[in-house]
Amino acid sequence: MVRNTVRSAASSDPSVPGKLLRLLFHDCFVEGCDASILIQGNGTEQSDPANRSLGGFSVINSAKRVLEIFCPGIVSCADILALAARDAVELTGGPAVQIPTGRRDGRISSISNVRPNIVDTGFTMDEMIRIFSSKGLSLEDLVVLSGAHTIGSAHCSSFSDRFRQDSTGKLTPIDTSLDRSFAKELIDRCPVAANPSITVSNDPQTSSSFDNQYFRNLIAHRGLFQSDSVLFSDSRTRRLVEDFANDQESFFASWTQSFMKLTSIGVKGDGKGEIRQSCSAVNI
Repeated sequence: MVRNTVRSAASSDPSVPGKLLRLLFHDCFVEGCDASILIQGNGTEQSDPANRSLGGFSVINSAKRVLEIFCPGIVSCADILALAARDAVELTGGPAVQIPTGRRDGRISSISNVRPNIVDTGFTMDEMIRIFSSKGLSLEDLVVLSGAHTIGSAHCSSFSDRFRQDSTGKLTPIDTSLDRSFAKELIDRCPVAANPSITVSNDPQTSSSFDNQYFRNLIAHRGLFQSDSVLFSDSRTRRLVEDFANDQESFFASWTQSFMKLTSIGVKGDGKGEIRQSCSAVNI
């Protein structure tokens, strides 16, 4: 039922798979994989500026409505989100991953929990390692899961820190290693005072395919975010980037393992959490 809902939504809006995958990351890194990101209201995780551009909520809500008709009170919103992100990868050509179910939905969603727990696109390698290791994820997991940027898109503001205005008001790259033609494409697409709704594909060459092109982009100095480019520039992770760029099967095999770990972060089992009736609100 979840897969059919995701397939239907993605066929009418190709941006859906990337949105679902991003939604899962933002859920699992804050309070664990407990659908706390789905709760609406003042002061919830959704209130943080880093989460305002999230999407895919309607897909999760649609799947929940169908499931509540056929098996009421059984399937958690946390499981639906994990399954939907899993299906998003498979639908766009990535590996099919068997993940366990049984996650329960959390009752806490607080804006104050967001910033200390999520990776910002301008992070250094050390900052990313600190966050990932706090979630029980390794350096290899960090590289593998960054491969999620093979699909999806980003707003100009998420990589504006890579450019500065010169004395004439023109944008120039701060990171001189950034491919020149790629930097020009980004500046043309996102000029000074660009419309905030403009987006750029994370992986322009194969933006709707889950593949290893992301890693090839990094080697060509065409990573969109600072947090992408650093994976190739840092000696601790460069070899992994090269391996995945050369061998898609290796990336897919590693993705299967790392995705399992991602969807198991801070899971609330029996006795903790609940099965929400509606994904956007805790049970009364």
